[in-house]
Amino acid sequence: MQVENRVVALVEEKIADRPELFLVEVKMLPNNKLIIHVDGDQGISIQDCVAISRHVGFHLEEENTIEKAYNLEVSSPGVGEALKLNRQYHKNIGRELSVKLNDGEKKEGKLLSVTDEAIVIEEKVKEKGKKAQLVETSIEFNKIVETKVLISFK
Repeated sequence: MQVENRVVALVEEKIADRPELFLVEVKMLPNNKLIIHVDGDQGISIQDCVAISRHVGFHLEEENTIEKAYNLEVSSPGVGEALKLNRQYHKNIGRELSVKLNDGEKKEGKLLSVTDEAIVIEEKVKEKGKKAQLVETSIEFNKIVETKVLISFK
């Protein structure tokens, strides 16, 4: 955990003057692969990822923070990655989401709004013998197990 804490501090130091960028997560995998996911309100450029990688890598080497050889990967969270931060939800307003709830239920719909406590999605609800209707559904964060953005190739 010490390595992750130091990496968090280094990333936050590097992006301190860039309020549109934010750290999503830092993971040190057992195979000595260090993964840093950074995002931005309007996305993040390859140049930003390279700058963060160089900054973190330089300081980790200088301080000899990781004693064994390691692999450093800095990127935005991938398409299939679950949303982790409230800020990521805000960034995805208007997109289709798949939301797994802690009771096992799964909901899909367009993200309409986000608060500190919940999200509101517009989902298609079809009752027997009736035409599907669009219904606004509020889902509290404490009931969400995982949320992913659905990718459409239309």
